[in-house]
Amino acid sequence: MPLTFTLDPAITPALRDGILDLWADVSNAGGAVGFVPPVTREDIRPELVRHFVGLAEGRQRLLVGHDAAGEVAATAFISHNTHRLQLHWVWLYTVMVHPRHQGKGYGRDLMAAAAAAARGIGQVDAIRLTCRGGLGLEHFYASCGYKEVGRVPGAIRVAPDDDRDDIIMLLPLT
Repeated sequence: MPLTFTLDPAITPALRDGILDLWADVSNAGGAVGFVPPVTREDIRPELVRHFVGLAEGRQRLLVGHDAAGEVAATAFISHNTHRLQLHWVWLYTVMVHPRHQGKGYGRDLMAAAAAAARGIGQVDAIRLTCRGGLGLEHFYASCGYKEVGRVPGAIRVAPDDDRDDIIMLLPLT
């Protein structure tokens, strides 16, 4: 059964807790979403609060995918640029699909929903995102239409003596 996506859902305690659970589960399964395992909900909470502040200030938008049971199964944050010369593209952050749903095509569905949401914003020509090297994520994003447009070698330190590339990907929407 496909996910049901909602752009800009009401931020309720249930949604907040669902995103915290998703983020912790994805991180602890080895997902590259800003943390390295082991991580707890309390480790993640300050970062989620920063995202919620961005939502409240109108700098970000939230895309959530719910599974058939109504559980938070996927998220992506769309972030507007504030520089007047870069208003024509957005960033995509914290792209996650719960590990129990991986391999079902939900990642592609999330990326398609994010592209549709960005197109709906108006006057947005492209989406940029970054991903951590060493996991093959750039191949997944390329299969969704993104092109690698930059790479900073060793920019992400996940552990001592374990530096990964920061890979910049772009999806033209026009």
